[in-house]
Amino acid sequence: MDESTIKSTIFDAIEASLEAQLRAMRRLKSGEQTVKPKSPRNSMSQVDMAYDILKKAGTPLHVSEIIAGIEKVHGRQVDRESLASALIKKVQRRNRFVRSDKNVFGLIEFGR
Repeated sequence: MDESTIKSTIFDAIEASLEAQLRAMRRLKSGEQTVKPKSPRNSMSQVDMAYDILKKAGTPLHVSEIIAGIEKVHGRQVDRESLASALIKKVQRRNRFVRSDKNVFGLIEFGR
């Protein structure tokens, strides 16, 4: 590359950066929000929502019941296989959950 090509490339990069900064400043000045604040309900993982449902139930539940509870309380749909797999991994690590029967999960803190 010759010197003029290098200068041109650098100037183009600086110009693009400054234009992006200017757009951001104009959005801030106008009060436009660029990032929506996260709702605490939507920031929970599948496992956290399952924990919440099991804690409220106070007894082990079948994965289908946990999913129904998540949909009712948290308004989110979760994949059955994904949730069961995640819970089984937590059980194997002895992390919050126990498995009392096939696809039936409880909480360690309740001893079930």
